[in-house]
Amino acid sequence: MNSMNLRTVLVSAWMALLSGPLAAAEHEVVLLDYRFSPAESKIRVGDRVTWINQEKRVSHSVFFLGSGEESERFFPGERWSRVFTLPGRYEYRCGPHPEMFGVVIVEE
Repeated sequence: MNSMNLRTVLVSAWMALLSGPLAAAEHEVVLLDYRFSPAESKIRVGDRVTWINQEKRVSHSVFFLGSGEESERFFPGERWSRVFTLPGRYEYRCGPHPEMFGVVIVEE
């Protein structure tokens, strides 16, 4: 392979890397004092959200209003994660504590 062909291949590979999808990001939501913090998370398709229970004695779950999907209950010091593969607005509340609300907004 001559230097011109090698250069073309390298430039093409570099351009493919630059135009490819961004790496998925990790986001955290803390559960403390019967609140989700932050209450609103804006993320991109493919990102993961992890809910972390920092209460002293209370278990929680994450219940998605639109789909009815609910996490297992998780206890102080435990966490639960979900990867969002489709754009949209995902409103949720705590299963055992319906006064706790949050939303994940997933953008392209």
